[in-house]
Amino acid sequence: MTNTLKWMTLALLLFVAACSTNAGSQENSEASTNEANNSEASNEQETNEETNKEETDSDATSNAESEDQKEEEATAEEVEPEYRLNEAFWGFEPINDAPAEAVLLTIDDAPDTNAVEMAKTLKELDAPAIFFINGHFIDTDEEKARLKEIYDMGFEIGNHTMTHADLKTLSEEEQKEEILKVNEMIEEVIGEKPKFFRAPFGSNTDFSKSLAEEEGMLVMNWTYGYDWVKEYQSEAAIKDIMVNSPLLQNGANLLMHDRDWTAAALGDIVKGLRDKDYNLIDPEEIEPLQK
Repeated sequence: MTNTLKWMTLALLLFVAACSTNAGSQENSEASTNEANNSEASNEQETNEETNKEETDSDATSNAESEDQKEEEATAEEVEPEYRLNEAFWGFEPINDAPAEAVLLTIDDAPDTNAVEMAKTLKELDAPAIFFINGHFIDTDEEKARLKEIYDMGFEIGNHTMTHADLKTLSEEEQKEEILKVNEMIEEVIGEKPKFFRAPFGSNTDFSKSLAEEEGMLVMNWTYGYDWVKEYQSEAAIKDIMVNSPLLQNGANLLMHDRDWTAAALGDIVKGLRDKDYNLIDPEEIEPLQK
């Protein structure tokens, strides 16, 4: 019995020792696993922080490049003057190496009934022009939308007074209203004031010219135009005279109006001028008012 008791006691001690060893081993295993998990989490956090930092740096670089690109585009948009107004014939002379064989297209009394279609015709032909605006043609939302559409097609917008009155018959205060009111209305629609001013009938006064200059507008008349003359109020007649006028010359300033017959002939007028090897002056290439 004594020997049997000894063996049983020894077996019990060995069993307890084995259990203790297994428990310690399991605790160590769990601790190692936790340490590994914590290490992975720490590494993942560091990786995320590095990624976020790289993304932030990349965004900053991208924003800086975007600002540089905007500055470059703004600089590229600045057009060097190629033509200068000559008041002796109200046309244009080339500056430096600009082609002398060039004319300017202008459309007065816009935007009445044909101006948008005329702008579309010119746009299709890649033909630049100035549209001179009367204030009484942009006093409704629909008419303002026409002006905006013409401007959005890339055409220059000029001031042609509020009511198309002869400025020489008006007081200085009335002339001021005729000119400044249109500038305000145009700026409200397109976001900028006109750079060019044309008096109705070419009837300027010392006051109107001075006021236009104060507003930063180049005063402009024209070299020739015919579409208000009765004998040229048809598509065929106006097309012929605008291309074959004896007044057609280098730098000529061509006056046309928002009229049915002119609108119908406009495409052929542009093609006829080009067939005679005339380039079309871009208004952006005209030397601005020298103060």
